[in-house]
Amino acid sequence: MRGGATVTTHGDHRIAMSHLVLGLASAEPVSVDEPGMIATSFPGFTDLMRGLGAEIFEAGLTPA
Repeated sequence: MRGGATVTTHGDHRIAMSHLVLGLASAEPVSVDEPGMIATSFPGFTDLMRGLGAEIFEAGLTPA
């Protein structure tokens, strides 16, 4: 899968998380328009994704 998209989530954390998981299989980065809402329903999502090998970070922040 090529990837390389920014997903419009319409404020739905499930859309955000599912597309970021799909991004693990893409050649290009996948981003979501409202990542902050994920922490409300799944505070450990970023750490889990990093544990799976994702280079995940919020816009404007330096990747870990």
